[in-house]
Amino acid sequence: MDKEKIRKLIAEDLLRIRAVFLRPEEPFTWASGIKSPIYCDNRLTLTAPDVRNDVEESLAAVIKAEYPDAGVLMGTATAGIAHAAITAHLMGLPMGYVRSGAKDHGRGNQIEGRLEAGQKVVVVEDLISTGGSCIETVNVLRDAGADVLGVISIMTYGMKKGIDRFADAGVKWVSLTDFDAVIETAAEQGYINADDIERLRAFRDDPSDESWIKQ
Repeated sequence: MDKEKIRKLIAEDLLRIRAVFLRPEEPFTWASGIKSPIYCDNRLTLTAPDVRNDVEESLAAVIKAEYPDAGVLMGTATAGIAHAAITAHLMGLPMGYVRSGAKDHGRGNQIEGRLEAGQKVVVVEDLISTGGSCIETVNVLRDAGADVLGVISIMTYGMKKGIDRFADAGVKWVSLTDFDAVIETAAEQGYINADDIERLRAFRDDPSDESWIKQ
């Protein structure tokens, strides 16, 4: 399956199981106070077996294509852990995950699972917005001696801040689907009006500018 077919398939899947909500007329409010027309909960893919199969098989296919030398998959805590585990199983690879902080007991691990210096790692993330937490995961792995080939996510908002962060950190990053694919599919299927697309793209380009709400 080619990347464009995967992009469309996963967008359709996320909308069908309502893992993605689009409410341009009644925006969600982020913890930062920013108004957002979209809410994404990719954890719901785990409770929909057909969608879960699409996601994990697509992750495996894209990792093989984009990161053919991958030796270990590392999930981000907590949403990336299950996807890393299932995809690693399909690919016959070891996996582990990176905690948001080191444990305050036992061995004080932040990286769970065996990781040898020099191993080629791909980080598995469910959703990327501004990319901050994912870059932190990459840095923890690099500090431990891993050769981080890059990151793969199920979906990205494609925000400029996130794109710039990955570029500044020198991290390759690919995603199964993205904000544009979701909103275009949503318009095709009647979830939103076609004339909402430009408003939603305005949000993506600058989330702090709420003028899109009044367009």
